[in-house]
Amino acid sequence: MKLIILGSGPAGLTAAIYAARANLAPLAIGGYQSGGQLMLTSEVENFPGFPEGILGPELMSRFREQAERFGATIVDEDAVEVDLLRHPFHVSTDSATYEAEAIIIATGASARWLGLPNEARLIGHGVSSCATCDGFFFRDKEVVVVGGGDTAVEEALFLTKFARRVTLVHRRDQLRASKIMQDRALGHPKISFAWNSVVEDVLGRDHVEAIRLHDVKAGDRSVLRTDGVFVAIGYTPNTRIFAGQIDLDEKGYVRVHGHTRTSVPGVFVAGDVEDYHYRQAITAAGAGCRAAMDAEKYLEGIE
Repeated sequence: MKLIILGSGPAGLTAAIYAARANLAPLAIGGYQSGGQLMLTSEVENFPGFPEGILGPELMSRFREQAERFGATIVDEDAVEVDLLRHPFHVSTDSATYEAEAIIIATGASARWLGLPNEARLIGHGVSSCATCDGFFFRDKEVVVVGGGDTAVEEALFLTKFARRVTLVHRRDQLRASKIMQDRALGHPKISFAWNSVVEDVLGRDHVEAIRLHDVKAGDRSVLRTDGVFVAIGYTPNTRIFAGQIDLDEKGYVRVHGHTRTSVPGVFVAGDVEDYHYRQAITAAGAGCRAAMDAEKYLEGIE
């Protein structure tokens, strides 16, 4: 076949839509848990075209329906092995091995979670990993941000636009963020700190109501009431199966070598697997469009 797309989030499915409309008959290997991170989001209010908002899973269902309408094939299996060192490229799932002249990597990145008993249950119900996505829902409420690096401080500062109070929980007695970010947070009237503390659990029946804190220095435990918990301890790019075959940066993200090209001719990249700065559905979708157009040109021999 001409093109395989790895991933079924906004980047992967947008690439599938554009590639299908270009008569490339793409195969998208979407994973057993297809749809990307929007499947963990309750309501999406910042994606253009949906003024009343739309549930994350419903939005991804529409992406998929549109891709399939134009002729894309979507396989709900994980890619377990790829061979980018020979051409045509080979991609294997648990049940089959496929060959393709070109590949678009859109495997995304996974948020690092705390692994707490009730954390996963309350994702989308007060637990989030994206302040830009969900901050609006916490207007005039109290929220917690977990972490101490630049990402956590950026999330906390962003949330002050909406929340009444932001408490930043950090296991140490000082932040790891850059000096300028620390100064902004420490001097902000809406931000307070729970130093030397870790979150032991998130409390609430059908939405977040509080967190249980453990002071690792004093040994004390306490309950802090909050309406939301934003986990900001980083992301892990889903690039393990590409290691040693393609150029990755020091964080494991795919390096871009001009537009959407990678270090391997014929292999393109789109979305959060490459972009760790914006991490938005709309920017991922735009990247998927660009990758599909670049792949089309490559396959036509124009590039």
